[in-house]
Amino acid sequence: MGIATCVLMFLPVASQADGLFSLNSTLYGREWDAVGRLEIAGEAFCTGALIAPDLVLTAAHCVFDPETGERVATDEIQFLAGWRNGRAAAYRRVRRAEPHPEYDFRAASDAGRVRVDIALLELQHPIRNGTIQPFETGSRPDTGAEVGVVSYAHDRADAPSLQDLCDVISRQQGVLVMSCTVDFGSSGSPVFSFDGDAPQIVSVVSAKAEADGEAVSLGTSLAGPLSELRALIEMDTRQLTGTSLQRPGVRNDATGAKFVRP
Repeated sequence: MGIATCVLMFLPVASQADGLFSLNSTLYGREWDAVGRLEIAGEAFCTGALIAPDLVLTAAHCVFDPETGERVATDEIQFLAGWRNGRAAAYRRVRRAEPHPEYDFRAASDAGRVRVDIALLELQHPIRNGTIQPFETGSRPDTGAEVGVVSYAHDRADAPSLQDLCDVISRQQGVLVMSCTVDFGSSGSPVFSFDGDAPQIVSVVSAKAEADGEAVSLGTSLAGPLSELRALIEMDTRQLTGTSLQRPGVRNDATGAKFVRP
């Protein structure tokens, strides 16, 4: 089915818990501690993942106020790495939040917005912790590939859950349509490929939808948008510091008739 046809069918869907494995203990959750909960203005949350000691990858719509459409102040965003049962493996405030330059929060809810629904958060202080290792990012998966999602959601906000057996249904216009389970709070969740020696992030959860009566999730294909966003941040940093950048390595209940931001 073409994405244009799918868009007309996207409707709010109910939460599903099938296939989710809770990472609510250190034994099972430690290797995923670079995934964390993003506290936003003390009123909402999203999911994000560390891709460098000082960079968190999430969805662009997470850094906008759903009521006003304005940007959330960076000093009101906090990254709680490995948040489980009331404690985090690391707490960091955000120095800078940069959505993709083509992302328009007020634009129509369609594939064009999902395609660039990513943001990078620069932390005030890098996370240099032997147990918290940033994830590598990889190329977009092929249609039919198995992927997994690590996410928080409104009904499992105190620990992340892993769904490691979902599929890429299609890739269209820079958007991945997947069978992965998502819900409010899952926005910005990393989508992983397990093909290599270590999990790699290949997408970011943007929305949940319904197509042909089936619940689906929508993610950004990172290949172009992420490299564009990183280049923008590095260019701005060079302009501010005069040196090249070197690195060692929401929940929100706003819904639309076509897309639902989880």
